[in-house]
Amino acid sequence: MDLIALGFYAMICGVLGLAGPRLGAAPMRLGIGAVVGIAAAATLPFIKAAIAG
Repeated sequence: MDLIALGFYAMICGVLGLAGPRLGAAPMRLGIGAVVGIAAAATLPFIKAAIAG
């Protein structure tokens, strides 16, 4: 894993962790985490391309 991917996922997981207790019961948090993870994985290539120019 490259440093851009590591930093990106660390940021996404950190924000999700801050909001975690407010998101409800464990199954709800798991579902939200899965959706956020999929969205993060889907958007990372576009962000990397924009940074690289």
